[in-house]
Amino acid sequence: MNSDANPIWTLARTFGVMSLFAVGGANSALPEMHRVAVDVQHWLTDKQFADAFAISQLSPGPNVLIVTLIGYSVAGVAGALVATLAMCLPTALMAYGVSRVLTRSSHSRWPAIIQAALVPLSIGLMGASGYILARASDHTWVAAAVTVAPRSWLPRRGLIRSGCCWPAAVWVLPA
Repeated sequence: MNSDANPIWTLARTFGVMSLFAVGGANSALPEMHRVAVDVQHWLTDKQFADAFAISQLSPGPNVLIVTLIGYSVAGVAGALVATLAMCLPTALMAYGVSRVLTRSSHSRWPAIIQAALVPLSIGLMGASGYILARASDHTWVAAAVTVAPRSWLPRRGLIRSGCCWPAAVWVLPA
């Protein structure tokens, strides 16, 4: 773990800023979470990050649970609360503000254009998330096969609608 003077403040700042760029949900910010938690702050190892993601996907609740697990590993219960609030509160406030603007301009074309433009961005971020998690957890050919097999099997079974978008969870399906 990194020895910052105040890990709570670092968690709040990190996840507060990250939440504003999580277009498509918390899982779209996984590459940045991995970069900060593993490479920059050294809060977790690659394996710990992949394990935290798998636990967050297996547990009932929102996908943002990985932030809670990262915060808990850094600063205990206080870290878990701060990280979760920092990831949820700014986006909730921004979503509220944007929804108020969109309801006022319901006859304009630009909200639909913006929404359409965010779809490929969100898909790209989810693809990057899958890639980062695969790199963090696949260290043997068996693990790589387990990661690739759902990618080839699930779209044909109708479990994943888009052929270009695979689940960010490389080990488990999103809840």
